Amino acid sequence: MRQPPATTTVILAGGLGTRIGGAKALQLLQGQPLIDWVLQAVRVQCGTVLISANDNPASFSHCGCPVLPDQTTGYAGPLAGLQAAMLQASHEWVASVPCDAPFLPADLLARLHAAMGSPAEAAVAVTGGRRQPAIALYRRSVLPKLNDYLAGGGRKVKAWQDSLQLSEVPFEHAAAFINLNSVHELALANQILESGGSYDDIQRAIA
Repeated sequence: MRQPPATTTVILAGGLGTRIGGAKALQLLQGQPLIDWVLQAVRVQCGTVLISANDNPASFSHCGCPVLPDQTTGYAGPLAGLQAAMLQASHEWVASVPCDAPFLPADLLARLHAAMGSPAEAAVAVTGGRRQPAIALYRRSVLPKLNDYLAGGGRKVKAWQDSLQLSEVPFEHAAAFINLNSVHELALANQILESGGSYDDIQRAIA
């Protein structure tokens, strides 16, 4: 598959992390913060990586990436992180990934870009027939639409994506898109990997 165009990727790490004990991006999987797993997966696929985080930016200094707070106040969710990244981005293309998806595939951006023919404004990953709203690629030109949606009180990623010319991109290996959302799921993932298990084993355990 062809190398994708230069892309700014934002890792969404601005959530409160209430189900996983706070600072989700910094929770450890195999002794390594979750955000480090995500960073390693996307850094080789794109031109620039940004981190969306609202608290303690120094906690991410080891990543070597700019850390952006939301410009929309009140913890407006992932779309506020995407908005901050689009305001900062120097590329036409902006991708988003969550900080709790440590096993993202190496061809993620290439496959999303391949689906971005005219008139598509965005492409989103789909696994098992279900959309993964936080894992998507956008034309930066949709920023005015995003600004209007947030200013009007909109917060739901899927609902905003439904307002765009959207391509859905199926990925067969659903385990690559596992989200570790809770203390229990993270503990299971650590236990399975420590015993020599696979990502597929983790998916079966937390399904």
